[in-house]
Amino acid sequence: MPLRPPSGSRASDAAPTGREQTRQRVIEATIDLLTRGGREAVTTRAVAEAAGLQPPAIYRLFGDKDGLLDAVAEHGFAAFLATKHVDPDPQDPVEDLRAGWDVAVEFGLANPALYTLMYSEPTRAASAAFSAGMEILMGRIRRLAAGGWLRVDEELAAQIIHATARGAVLTWLSLPEHRRNPALLTTLRESMVAAVTNERPSVQDAGPAGAARALRAALPEQTTLSSAEQHLLREWLGRLAADG
Repeated sequence: MPLRPPSGSRASDAAPTGREQTRQRVIEATIDLLTRGGREAVTTRAVAEAAGLQPPAIYRLFGDKDGLLDAVAEHGFAAFLATKHVDPDPQDPVEDLRAGWDVAVEFGLANPALYTLMYSEPTRAASAAFSAGMEILMGRIRRLAAGGWLRVDEELAAQIIHATARGAVLTWLSLPEHRRNPALLTTLRESMVAAVTNERPSVQDAGPAGAARALRAALPEQTTLSSAEQHLLREWLGRLAADG
């Protein structure tokens, strides 16, 4: 079943224009073809026929086939973003990380053809919805760092979390059904958690690395330091954090 556009924003609540409705119809037709026949089934002629249009309309709306696929991928990122639950103050930030990872994997398993398209080309990482999703992930990571839970640098943590979720989905989809063992997903998730978090908040330990990470995460909230002082302090804290 084609994904519907996410609701809840001002743009989506406004009545769509005829052009927007046609674009949406074409995107949904493309997703349906992609789901039933794979990427090979997505031709401009097939999409136009499924959407009840003439092929030149596809070019007028999307430029070319690549433009159409980019629009479909962006639709997928927006639909995925709509599934994300944001808790600004989770009781357990590590469990919140697990839950977010599970949501990402479940979306991929539920939409295999679309997910594969979304992550088939690195250029699609520039998508606005993808960037918004990464901001949610970075918020989770920042809360882990501020609480002293983070074992590695924030950027590396984001790369590990993203890579393990994407790898879990694509590996699962590549396996024949009789070889799909749910333990694979659980093991990858727990390996991710072990790689990026401490068993206990490191700010309670004597070592300086965890405390440095926690303080560095809280720096944007400081108002008493000048820009030059904050820059110098970040450099010092970065060196201390690396010692861990």
